[in-house]
Amino acid sequence: MATDPSDLVLDPTCGSGTTAFVAEQWGRRWITIDTSRVALALARTRLMSARYPYYFLKDSPEGRRKEQEVSGRIQGDGACLHDLRQGFVYERAPHVTLKSIANNSEIDTIWETWAARLDPLRSEISALVGEADSSGPQMTQMNADKTVSSAPRTSVSSASSVDKNLSLEEWRLPREAPGAWPAEAKALLAQWWEGRIARQREIDASIAKAADVEMLYDRPYVDASRVRVAGPFTVESLSPHRVVPADEIELIDDVNAAEGRRGRGRLSSPPTDFAQMVLEHLKTAGVQQSSKAEKIDFTALAPWPGEYIGAEGRFMEGETERRAAVFIGPEFGTLSRPDLTAAAREATDARFDVLIACAFNFDAHASDLSRLGPLPILKAKMNPDLHMAGELKNTGKGNLFIVFGEPDIDILGEGDGRIAVKVKGVDVFDPNTGEVRSNDVGGIAAWFIDTDYDEESFFVRHAYFLGANDPYKSLKTALKAEIDEDAWATLYRDVSRPFEKPKTGRIAVKVINHFGDEVMKVFRV
Repeated sequence: MATDPSDLVLDPTCGSGTTAFVAEQWGRRWITIDTSRVALALARTRLMSARYPYYFLKDSPEGRRKEQEVSGRIQGDGACLHDLRQGFVYERAPHVTLKSIANNSEIDTIWETWAARLDPLRSEISALVGEADSSGPQMTQMNADKTVSSAPRTSVSSASSVDKNLSLEEWRLPREAPGAWPAEAKALLAQWWEGRIARQREIDASIAKAADVEMLYDRPYVDASRVRVAGPFTVESLSPHRVVPADEIELIDDVNAAEGRRGRGRLSSPPTDFAQMVLEHLKTAGVQQSSKAEKIDFTALAPWPGEYIGAEGRFMEGETERRAAVFIGPEFGTLSRPDLTAAAREATDARFDVLIACAFNFDAHASDLSRLGPLPILKAKMNPDLHMAGELKNTGKGNLFIVFGEPDIDILGEGDGRIAVKVKGVDVFDPNTGEVRSNDVGGIAAWFIDTDYDEESFFVRHAYFLGANDPYKSLKTALKAEIDEDAWATLYRDVSRPFEKPKTGRIAVKVINHFGDEVMKVFRV
């Protein structure tokens, strides 16, 4: 209520997304935040599946025509930019005053225009009624309800014989003709009243246009010929950005992490009770991957006295027992690449077979790190429900730790110097064989490309969707319209549209599975 079109609305507690939904409906930009993936999934589905009214933009040809129709004022003929900040065409409430009526010269013009049509009709009615009524009693019943005068009745024929040009005044014409009137007089009376009502409507419209008005900002005019859906928006994880180091001194963290000299000073150690809670749930629930057959179940999980490594886990790889180093990220925050590198270095020195890094969020560049030498690195995203550890029963049936591997991508060269991206699946760690293999695209819900990645933020320039059985049915139902299947096919595919090689020399591909988990990988081209 306190904003104008194109203003930015911030809702720090998303819930079901009502604020974002209303902001989208009324042409406001919005940012909404929540700690729960369930809330974000509900809000995203609600926004994407809804239809919104399309309001007349004031800065558009259609809006100018509508504004001129409503206000009666000639609009400018300059270029239209379709600028949302100019607002919509709104309904208005007139404030009619005696001054606005007295100063409205258009009323006299309307009256004179209609007088040229109504006065002759009135004269004809007077003549017809006067000729037909020689006995006199009919003319006394002019008002359909009461007599015009209580004086003794006299013959109308005598009055007519005095002056045949004398016409009935407007106030003496009845709304309905008496039964004794001739048919021609009745038809003329009906025609006169139609003009009389039309004249009053024009006068009322002129008074409303000339009067001061108050805009009804909650009642913009709707263009019923158009259907509007949600504009483009993104769903970002916590702290998805990375600041590029300004000089060599700031690169010391990466160097120290790679050489094993980095301490955990910059990454606050998780509280003991939080780490203990994570280990308890990890032992019970295991680490789930895209397929249930690829789940890692621990036969043993014990604390480990390392700086980064918090526990040693053991699981079966076929008939062989393997040792896994468990790294627990911060309770509140994002796990960075230098800390992940340092943990992998520590796990390598201790001769672990695999590193499992558990965190609520990983920064963009941590997704690139899947192996350090021979050591595989599994990034297990923890479910935010673990923040509710006190109320969460440790049944082991929830997907509390999910590993979503890196995307398996092919860069295709086009003959004209452009490139395209083909997604083949997601590389996952198979605990039965100890190998990393690629799944098909069945586990991918959507994938996006930043065709000119700047190493700071991911910008969705290409968006594609996979995995739905019928990609057209739900969209047709939501829009109640026919969908161009050829156009939709450009979005529902595993090979991107060709694009120019980026100036930065890098592209980034982000893949999202059906659980809402996402992973990003950067490629040099």
